[in-house]
Amino acid sequence: MTIYSTMSSVHYIRYAVAYVFIISGLMKFINEELSHSFISLGLPYPLTLMYIVALLEIICGMAILMNKYIKHATIPLIIIMIGAVLLTKIPILHTGFMAFAFQARLDIIMLVLLTILYSQSTKRL
Repeated sequence: MTIYSTMSSVHYIRYAVAYVFIISGLMKFINEELSHSFISLGLPYPLTLMYIVALLEIICGMAILMNKYIKHATIPLIIIMIGAVLLTKIPILHTGFMAFAFQARLDIIMLVLLTILYSQSTKRL
C-alpha cells in the first residue's frame, strides 16, 4: 500500500487550498502591483485592508496545511473569496456572462473547495 492510496481526496484539496492562500498572502506583501489593485477598488484604508487580508490568508492557509482549526480557518477565507468576487468579478458582468464566467472561474473553484473543507472539517481528515 502506497501513501497515495491511503490519502483521501480531501487531503489533496487541503494541500492545494493551503498552497493557493499562503502564496496569495505572501504575494500581497512583496508585489507592488497588488497594492495598486487594492487601492483601485475604492475601499477605505486599502493598504491596511490588504495587509489584514494577506495575514489572514497566510495564517488560515497554514492552519489548513497543518490540519488544525479547519472549520475556523475556512470561514475568513470564504468571506475573502466572496468579497473578491463581489468587488472584482461582478463588475465584469456588464461585458457579458462568458467574460464573467472566465474571469471568476478560479474564485468559484476556490469557494467550492473551501466549502468542501468546511463541510468535511467535522470528520477526520
